[in-house]
Amino acid sequence: MKILLLSCCAPCSCAIIKILAEEKQNFEVIFYNPNIRPFEEYKKRADENKKVCEKFGVPFIELEYDNERWCELTKGLENEPERGKRCDVCFYMRLKRVMEYAKINNFDAVASVLGVSRYKNLAQVNLAASKASEETGVCYMEIEGRKNGRQELRMQLINELGLYNQNYCGCKPR
Repeated sequence: MKILLLSCCAPCSCAIIKILAEEKQNFEVIFYNPNIRPFEEYKKRADENKKVCEKFGVPFIELEYDNERWCELTKGLENEPERGKRCDVCFYMRLKRVMEYAKINNFDAVASVLGVSRYKNLAQVNLAASKASEETGVCYMEIEGRKNGRQELRMQLINELGLYNQNYCGCKPR
């Protein structure tokens, strides 16, 4: 099975990337995060993700930075709290775009680490993924990144690799 793993940032994805690489899974990491603002922050996170992928010998794909589209889709949701309606729209937009890419490029499934952070709601991510999966016909593999020692591995890798660990999810509403 060929898997496409959507990564929001290196700190959230590093443990999953390491585990999948050690398991010799056939996967690639994709970075599609038009929600990250400003662009300098986006670039920093993309570069950190590339660094992790290089460390574990995993191919890295970076899609377009389409912040204008993200802003249009989330217009009117600027005052939503973390885990609110803006996150619903954001997760769905990103997962659907990645699933479309996966379909065109012959991946069997998409997975993501969008729900790894304690600031995110994994059920909310999985619901958006389910909707995008239904619409695209691409299978979604749920990943639990906080349990079974994965949170501890994540923290260890952040320190060992000296990863930039941001203090906000990425979106800074207008």
